[in-house]
Amino acid sequence: MENRVYCLYRVSTGKQVDYNASNEADIPMQRRECHRFAEEHGWIIIHEEQEDGVSGHKVRAENRDKLQIIKEHARQGKFDILLVFMFDRIGRIADETPFVVEWFVRNGIRVWSCKEGEQRFDSHTDKLTNYIRFWQADGESEKTSIRTKTALGQLVEDGGFRGGSAPYGYDLVKSGRINKRKHEVYALAVNEAEASVVRMIFDKYVNEGYGAQRIATWLNNQGLRARSGKPWHHASIRGILCNLTYTGVLRSGESRSEVQEHLQIITQAQFEAARSIRESRANAAALETHVPMNTRGSTLLAGNVYCGHCGARLALTTNGKPYPCAADPHRIIKRIRYICYGKTRRQTECDGQTGYTAHILDGIVDKVVRHIFEQMWTVNKSEIVSRSYRERMTERKALLDSAKRDHGKAADELATLRAEVVKSIRGESSFSTETLGSLLREAEEKYAALEQQLKSAQAAYDEGQALMASLNRQYDAIIGWSELYDGASIETKKMIVNCLIKRIDVYRGYRVHIDFNIDFDQFQFGLDCRREEEEKPA
Repeated sequence: MENRVYCLYRVSTGKQVDYNASNEADIPMQRRECHRFAEEHGWIIIHEEQEDGVSGHKVRAENRDKLQIIKEHARQGKFDILLVFMFDRIGRIADETPFVVEWFVRNGIRVWSCKEGEQRFDSHTDKLTNYIRFWQADGESEKTSIRTKTALGQLVEDGGFRGGSAPYGYDLVKSGRINKRKHEVYALAVNEAEASVVRMIFDKYVNEGYGAQRIATWLNNQGLRARSGKPWHHASIRGILCNLTYTGVLRSGESRSEVQEHLQIITQAQFEAARSIRESRANAAALETHVPMNTRGSTLLAGNVYCGHCGARLALTTNGKPYPCAADPHRIIKRIRYICYGKTRRQTECDGQTGYTAHILDGIVDKVVRHIFEQMWTVNKSEIVSRSYRERMTERKALLDSAKRDHGKAADELATLRAEVVKSIRGESSFSTETLGSLLREAEEKYAALEQQLKSAQAAYDEGQALMASLNRQYDAIIGWSELYDGASIETKKMIVNCLIKRIDVYRGYRVHIDFNIDFDQFQFGLDCRREEEEKPA
């Protein structure tokens, strides 16, 4: 009967293209070697699996789909030999891979390497040799990673390009140098056509106050396209604004080069100005639920009110014909309106109203806020954080404590058994390999099940704790705001409204859609958190 062979090929990156002293090989090289080896031994290769870009040092066996497929076929008796280019193609994890190999052998599958022969487990010496081999592979993987990072860092510090595709604004050009793999090394050179677009992007952002989305729209309207030929996207604009390379400084991890003047597209000052603007806007976004964009003026809304038709922010204006105050005819009042910034500046295709009278829109929102406060006073805090809820939290805490105890015991048992396996390999254990293997499998299955139970119990407890704390904080805050609101100044009212409301979208006819920062459904008094209010102007 001919030996039926399965082959497993693996590379840890997509760029391994030759065989060298680091014992890495690309997929075609591994395949050729395995086919040659099988032909020499008179074996028939009936199935092949390959893993592209899978690290044998970082990815554990249970997360490697192709390895799991081969294990399942081994259980079904579909093949006789597992053949790899080198044993480290199966993996490089010292506390796992030896036992994976041993699992195949125990299940009647012979494991062969083109470079190292057959892996046997006939004696304690075989087991120890197997363990040492993968321990060395594990360590070698870590050293290779360190060497690679160090080499790239040194390359960049010396002003060299670390490789990969050229950023927008640059081309890859041949440097005339040859690397150790006899491949020509490429360098960066400024692409003047693309560089002019990069300069425009920074100019619009720093000097004209454009955001990434607005810059993308402007470039597309100018007929300019990204390198791919597709329209510009705001994410690509943000990537350019964050790329230090345009200052002429190359980087790899923490390593930086000196300024390479022949690669400089923008000045360091422009880059720092863009970074300062980004950080300021990010901080403003983080504070938007606590602080309005401004507290000046007599209007209630500032910064969180938008056109429901095009999504543009509504801005304040006093344009229009002044009129006498009804209470005091001698006092002239300017007409204050919220206007759609996108429509008035023709930045958006908006079919909504150009503007909304401020006191009408403010009145609608004020009515909603007062309704919230009235409803909150009707709800007793003890009803929100109820006795039954506390009881449920007690149950969740008890389940979590029990899961932690069981998980800890299982972890200790698994560690003890793994230590005993090492002793067995060294010939120091009184237990047989078969007994230890069976016990170890059971312990690993038990540990995995209990680990999942612990995660579920912890998630349930954290969710309950977070909800309880959130309800208490929100209730106290809203009650505090309701006590202040009636007699508060317009500045204080703006702060309160901005804390309550995330976003207001206004549509024709003063139809208003409100998104709240607080989930009022949790308080169970019948307020729709995404309610729509409609009021016709008098």
